[in-house]
Parts: sequence; structure tokens; C-alpha cells
Amino acid sequence: MEKFMKMGGLLFLLLGVVPLALGGGHDYGQALTKSILFFEAQRSGYLPGNQRVKWRGNSGLLDGKASGVDLVGGYYDAGDNVKFGLPMAFTVTMMSWSILEYGSQMSSSGELGHAMDAVKWGTDYLIKAHPQPHVLYGEVGDGNTDHYCWQRPEDMTTSRSAYRIDQNNPGSDLAGETAAAMAAASIVFRRANPAYSRELLTHAHQLFDFADKYRGKYDSSISVAQKYYRSVSGYADELLWAAAWLYKATNQEYYLNYLGENGDALGGTGWAMTEFGWDVKYAGVQTLVAKLLMGGKAGEHSSVFGKYQEKAEMFMCSCMGKGYHNVQRTPGGLIYQQRWNNLQFVTSASFLLTVYSDYLTSARKDLRCSTGSVAPSELLAFAKSQVDYVLGDNPRATSYMVGYGNNYPQQVHHRGSSIVSVKVNPSFVSCRGGYATWFSRKASDPNLLTGAIVGGPDAYDNFADHRDNYEQTEPATYNNAPLLGVLARLHGGHSGSNQLLPVEIPHVAKPIAVQPKPKASPTASAAPIAIDQKATASWVANGKTYYRYSAVVTNKSGKTMKNLNLWVSKLYGPLWGLTKNVNGGSYGFPTWVSSLPAGKSIEFVYIHSAPIADVSVSSYTLA
Repeated sequence: MEKFMKMGGLLFLLLGVVPLALGGGHDYGQALTKSILFFEAQRSGYLPGNQRVKWRGNSGLLDGKASGVDLVGGYYDAGDNVKFGLPMAFTVTMMSWSILEYGSQMSSSGELGHAMDAVKWGTDYLIKAHPQPHVLYGEVGDGNTDHYCWQRPEDMTTSRSAYRIDQNNPGSDLAGETAAAMAAASIVFRRANPAYSRELLTHAHQLFDFADKYRGKYDSSISVAQKYYRSVSGYADELLWAAAWLYKATNQEYYLNYLGENGDALGGTGWAMTEFGWDVKYAGVQTLVAKLLMGGKAGEHSSVFGKYQEKAEMFMCSCMGKGYHNVQRTPGGLIYQQRWNNLQFVTSASFLLTVYSDYLTSARKDLRCSTGSVAPSELLAFAKSQVDYVLGDNPRATSYMVGYGNNYPQQVHHRGSSIVSVKVNPSFVSCRGGYATWFSRKASDPNLLTGAIVGGPDAYDNFADHRDNYEQTEPATYNNAPLLGVLARLHGGHSGSNQLLPVEIPHVAKPIAVQPKPKASPTASAAPIAIDQKATASWVANGKTYYRYSAVVTNKSGKTMKNLNLWVSKLYGPLWGLTKNVNGGSYGFPTWVSSLPAGKSIEFVYIHSAPIADVSVSSYTLA
């Protein structure tokens, strides 16, 4: 990962694009095989005898030694050689969820064993990283020194320092996600390896207790992670996420009650998200809880779980373009959240849409959106359209899975694939020499990074296949992990999809979501700009009520708007989606937006415990 990520779903939506319906005749079985193979290229440590990616060698063999702990193994997160605990754990959770939903389809295509091996490579490391109940190592290596060098993992000369959280330096988000990964994986191995399953569950219980009892953001304790995997959403979502997975793994009432009793306080019933990923887990939690509700397992928490389901369905509706607040799409129809590594959000949303489609089918229900009822088949069809786009059905006819199709990225931003294999030429590649010799090389990668999902195209379906274009050409493990389940589902067709929930589903009345009416900002009268604000969520913390406000700025002129400056006053909390100017209360376009075409809008959001802020137009130019 070459720079930190922001919460794309909270930051920016360009409204008004027209989606393009795409078909696809893809070999999902082949794509599944390749997508699992990618994880073998990301392995750290001693490679096993059945390693299929032959151009890789052993690496990171002294990891943890200086700290007196064995941290050999695990996965490199992306195109670098750092082991970041938060995205690695999320990757394991999503691979496990893929197997739990669609393991039978993976088995029929001969890939279940490989998928389970991929999970175990991650959990073996996570077990090592959790040597004591309240100690968890969350990073090995340092992003700053690592990114200064361009070396194969087999040649690393960069720092391999190990960073941890503990009772005095907590990290509830990291511990919570790792608990979720352990719990989910424990179900995967329940039949095949019962002893290992029990070991994972023990770690999951301990980690959840650690996360809940000693609360704090992990990047406050492991500050070197802030530039790369900052926990913008905090840890409340991970606490609910871990509780949901522990209930799924144990059926213990404690975790069901935790979800019911903490849904409001921790945001599970209040946050309607438009993204799901390594940082923001709310939509995933809400989907899991909705399944419990539809399966008749909510017990006394039915009304609270109904609010979780409301928010899950708002996520689905926004992805489908059928909600109050829809996700932007490119002209070619791809979900678009942000410029950097956008495909991570495409694969994760496609997974949630796919499983929710099957949950609804099993419960004999439809999705309820503001535009009307949506059949489960429509959710699956939309998820398929997103996968088909990634595999090549797009305006550029480019496959964003390396090694799949005829036209895929050749200059991937990945140290291992871009430098000749140590098996072919064992000559040492120095830190800066790698940049001079290999990074700047304009030829195709010497090693094929089979199955890797790269960052993907921009908001207008454009893509530049250059190694230095890390925003678009860098892959990541968490891009691939959710895709395993979707590909297995598409390859397997409809087999088994009606057996995901009990046949008889008790009817549970669900609260109807009440949408606040948009409210014009009292000072937003400067035509030709419209500013509409509304409250989209509220919750109580420490006796104080907080509100999330959404503000949509629309260019109502017939010309392109540039140099927009907004004045925001009576604001007492954080704001996302605009760039703050040096003069205090003035804000401009976000860094990734240079102009606003006629009829288009941008959105920003802010949170505080006060009424709506005053937003006024300070200046702008029309081109």
C-alpha cells in the first residue's frame, strides 16, 4: 500500500452518471482458481513443498526474533513487503466467509482445499501474533523504510521491527478484527481439523475480551500504521463484527445479547454505510445480523435486529442505485468510491450483494428500497455485472485480474512480480538499485502475478498500466478475498442456494426506515449553487447525542465550476469530503476533484452534537 486510505463511502459521490448494462460469458471457475493462487504469491516465511507460485522464495525468516517472538509467516498486504495486521485479519475473515457460504461450490470445482490452505496460512500467523491473551502483534516491518526501497521480499534489507498492542497500548479494532478472523476460520476447520478449530476459537474468545475490555484505536498504539492503514472508522464496528462472528461460531447467548444490547451505542443500528472494507465493517455486521433475524434467531432482540437489517438494506439499495443515497458508478457501470484502489470496494460490495440475494431467496423475501421492491435475482445480477466488469466487460475491454483474459495489466505495482525471480537470478537487488533497474523499467513484469486484482480504473473508466501508477496498478489481498465467494457462487450456479437458511422462516415485522427530509442550508442562497443538508444518523455516547449530517453541493449552472470555496460555520466536529483552506473555516474541493461539471454534485459529511452547521458559498469561477 503506497499511501493511506480514507473512508471513501463517507467522502465523495459524483451523482448523475448513467450505468451501462453489461453481459458476460466468463469462466468463473478459472477466475476462482487464479484468484486463490494470488495468495501464494503474497506468502511470507518458509514456503511449503506444495507451493505453486514457483518464482517466489523464502522471506522474512527472522521476523519477530528481535522482540523474542516467532512472527515468521503470514501475508504481505499488497505490492510491498510489510505485514499489516488489520488488513491481513480482514482478508482471513472474508476468505473464511466465502468458504462458509460457498464451500460446496468451491469443492465441486476442486478449489476448496486451496481456499482452506489460504485461510490457514493466515491463521497460523495470527496465532503466532497472539502469544498472550492481551498481547497482539499488529505489524512487522515499517511502511516508510519499506517504501523507500524496491526489493524482492527475498532480498529485504529494510526494518523488520515488530509492533504490538497490549493492555497499556490497546487496539480494539485490530483485536476485534483478528477475533472475527479466528472465529470465522474456526467454523471453516470445524470438521476437517477439530483440534485446530478449537485452538482458533480460544484465541477468538481471548481477543474479543481484550478488544472489549481495553478499548482504544490500534493506530494510536501502533502509530507507524497511521499513514497506511489508519482506522478512520474507529473500533465500534469491529467490536460488533467480532461479536457477530463469535455468535456464529459458538451460538453462545452472550454474543447475541452483545449485538442486541450494543447495537445502538456502537453504531450498528445507526450507521447506514455505502462502503464495506478493511476499515469499515458496519455493512458486513448488518448483513450477518439480518441473516440471524430472517433465520428466526433474534430472540428478544428482534426490534433491534430489525434496525440492523434496515441499514443492511440501505447499503444494498445504494449499491443498486435504488436508494435515497446511491453510490456513484462510472459510465461503464462500475461502483466507484475513490480514486485509489477502488476495486476493493467493488469486490466487497459484490460479495454482500451476493450473499444477501441468497438470504432473501431462502427467506422468500424481496429487498425493499425507496424506489420499490427489488427481487433477490436482481441483486445477484448486479453483483455479476460488477464481476464481469472486473474480468473484462468494460469500455476498455481490460481484465483487472492479472493473468485472466487477453488484455490485463502488465506493469503491476508489486516488488516481487516486477523484479526477476531469485530462482532465475539470485544476484542481490539493493534497496535503491531496485528502483533504478526494475521499477523504472517499461517492460512487462518478469513474473506473472496470477489472479491479482489491481486497483482498477478511475471514475471515467480510464486506466493507465504503469508500474508507478500505484493507485490503479497495485493489488491487495483484501481485493481478492471477497471475490472468492462471488466467483464460487457464479461458477456453481444455483446449486444449494436455497439451503442457506431454515426452510420455515417465522415472520418478523420490521421497522420502516424514516428518512429525514432534505433541509436547505439557511445561508446557502448563492445561485447557481444549491446546498442541501440533512441528518442521516444519530447516536448517544457518554450521555451526549451526536448527529451525522450530509451536505450535497450541486452546480445548477450550465457551465463547469472551478475554484469553489465554501464557508462552514457553527461546526463543532470532524468534516470529511472537502479540503480545509489555511484561513480556518473555508473549504475547497477535495484533493481528487478539480472541477464540478454542470448538473453534477459533490457530497461532504460532518459529525457533531449540535444542529445543522451553516454552509455558505464564498467564491467560485465558471469556465
